[in-house]
Amino acid sequence: MKILGLDSSGLAASVAIVEDGRLVAEYTTNYKKTHSQTLLPMLDELRRMVELDLDSIDAIATSAGPGSFTGLRIGAATAKGLGLALDKPLIEVPTLEGLAYNLCGTSRLVCPLMDARRNQVYTGVYEFGLKEQDFVLRGVIEQYAADIHDIIDRINALEREVIFLGDGVFVYREAIMQRLQVPFGFAPANNNCQRAASVAALGAVYFAQHRTVSAAAHQPEYLRKSQAEREREEAEKGSLS
Repeated sequence: MKILGLDSSGLAASVAIVEDGRLVAEYTTNYKKTHSQTLLPMLDELRRMVELDLDSIDAIATSAGPGSFTGLRIGAATAKGLGLALDKPLIEVPTLEGLAYNLCGTSRLVCPLMDARRNQVYTGVYEFGLKEQDFVLRGVIEQYAADIHDIIDRINALEREVIFLGDGVFVYREAIMQRLQVPFGFAPANNNCQRAASVAALGAVYFAQHRTVSAAAHQPEYLRKSQAEREREEAEKGSLS
């Protein structure tokens, strides 16, 4: 089973190939260029480096949201275009699940934090269990858009050790340190950002469970309205008042 993984949901852009439980290649950048500039060239470079025949992949795993509206749209367009051209199914991996999978196997709770602006984060809480020698990801708090203090309070109520990761850590680190009452830590740089290897690896699990969609049917999950939509609604309300 060969899975192509794509992630452009946050600041990092990442592509990877996972085959039969083995990471074949991964290309991740976290720099100042837009995903429209990086994602396809990265995929092409990865393809050439490992002599990949794209027709040989079984499915395309893509980070399905939430995340950056622009980034998700670029990722969705890339995944849909490849899926349609290659006649391959897509595997929709929720962004926070893919991010949590970076820390697969830890006994602690895992809390991904993606900065959603306006003092909010895209977040959730996850744990790993064992089933027949394989680690299984479980949602303790499913992904949602929250005020940073809300997720901290909910973690305090769980009374368990937790590891934080994601770009929201850099924005809300002080709030976490001041408000959190349970033992906690922060993931190191190599596992802190989105990785297509994690998306592909978790995608392989979901592929085995037949959790796929057609390329035409795929739509990102934004969790909340874009800034442009919110501003338009506020303007419309103002014009009616």
